[in-house]
Amino acid sequence: MPIRCLGETLAGISVSHLYNLRQSKAYQRQRRTFEKTRPKSSTIGERRKPCSNGQPGYIRIDTVHQGDLDKQKGVYHINAVDEVTQFEVVCCIERISERYLIPALEQLLETFPFVVQGFHSDNGSEYINRKVAKLLEKLRIEFTKSRPRHSNDNALAESKNGAVVRKLFGYEHIPQRWAPQINAFNHEYLNPYLNYHRPCFFPTTITDAKGKQRKTYPYTNMMTPYDKLKSLPDASNYLKPGINFETLNQVALQISDNEAADQMKKARQKLFNDRLFPKWSG
Repeated sequence: MPIRCLGETLAGISVSHLYNLRQSKAYQRQRRTFEKTRPKSSTIGERRKPCSNGQPGYIRIDTVHQGDLDKQKGVYHINAVDEVTQFEVVCCIERISERYLIPALEQLLETFPFVVQGFHSDNGSEYINRKVAKLLEKLRIEFTKSRPRHSNDNALAESKNGAVVRKLFGYEHIPQRWAPQINAFNHEYLNPYLNYHRPCFFPTTITDAKGKQRKTYPYTNMMTPYDKLKSLPDASNYLKPGINFETLNQVALQISDNEAADQMKKARQKLFNDRLFPKWSG
């Protein structure tokens, strides 16, 4: 067909019908080419769900980004939660590069009172790299990563992201230069409050007559992560060398739960009102 006739023919076709014609198999065969994404396998970390066998020390870890503003990245929160006791440590860093992440992970692993035996993350490149693998191998910590189409593999850390990190810091952009101040707040107020004074629900697994298992969360099982740690059989065997429950009890009983919550709340208000928000508006 001559080009002029073809142009006149196309001019008489509505735009909506042209879109319909582009969806036809004949058009797609001639005009579209598809190339599947070539996956790049990584031998770092074992792709499976960690198995704690009721022992503390198997942590789930995730990163929470504190928003962008004018193409500028905000701070990053590193949130790690123990699978059995829900002992939680939150750190804050400027960037997720090796320069900032490795020292934060060292601080995070040191904060847990028990020996860390397992480290589970999603497939983010900030964790799946040789620097992190070398650190964990040095400490003889098992390194696992989430499986595809298994969203529950890291669900504990992700649930704490919303219940703790987002609840305290929200979604608004926080400039990266404030990471050291936020990290100091976490170390001094937030982490002690979460682990020694804030109660958590712990599940009870019930098996029905058909063999189906479901979890319930009775109020009788509500306790702090520290109380959960002490309730485990032979709990003192899981503690790091040089740490005992007498020392940890002093930390837990130094102030009441309400006083710890009040101190944490006032420190957060001072951090945000006196240091952060005035700088943003200025």
